[in-house]
Amino acid sequence: MIKSPKTYHYLYPHRLTYFMQLKKGIYAEHEAEQFLAKSLPVAASILTKKYEQAVEFIKKQKLSYPVVLKLISKQALHKTDIGGVKIAKSDDELLNYYNELLAVSKKKKIKIAGKTEGILVQEFIEGKQLLVGIKKDATFGHVIAFGFGGILVEVMKDVSFRVCPIEEHDAQQMIDELKSSKILYGVRGDKPVAFKELKQILIKASKIAEKNPEISELDINPLIINEKFAKVVDARIVVE
Repeated sequence: MIKSPKTYHYLYPHRLTYFMQLKKGIYAEHEAEQFLAKSLPVAASILTKKYEQAVEFIKKQKLSYPVVLKLISKQALHKTDIGGVKIAKSDDELLNYYNELLAVSKKKKIKIAGKTEGILVQEFIEGKQLLVGIKKDATFGHVIAFGFGGILVEVMKDVSFRVCPIEEHDAQQMIDELKSSKILYGVRGDKPVAFKELKQILIKASKIAEKNPEISELDINPLIINEKFAKVVDARIVVE
């Protein structure tokens, strides 16, 4: 679990808790995003145990459909492989998919009773999927990686690297070093992505590692970006 000498709540735009200190272990999506939300823009979400909580969250946040539902469990690290991710486009689909995910957890004997487990309901972000990763190297210390995310990670293998921490010129170089960087600048009528926000995310991510040397790995995949903004949609943190 996450240890916190001083914990406080704030809205971003939903209620989250920023944890000052991480204990040894692996922090999957919900916990990782809670930690990152102090420094980076994170998609609005709530971890629920009941369908009614999902409905209330959507109303309070004034979210419009579609919304994303994810099965969150330490036993379900590869959610898409087991049908653990759904996109609801209406009230009826929200209820149906919520029940489907509960059925998947029961059929696969996946426990979702823990405090950090359940059905995650998250705002849907449309845009290009990117990857921001940090890994502690024995020689160089923390190294930040940047490239295209989602399923494109394995297909494109188009990634740039820098030693942490980085500054704005480093972030710009990391973007331009990608062989497919033209996609970000806009092709076939697409608008350029929000480069100012993207560079700030890369800079701030590199400094998270500097301020938290106990982190051995940080994976943000995907970071979804469009012409207006970028938000973390999924993340994972490993602490030595």
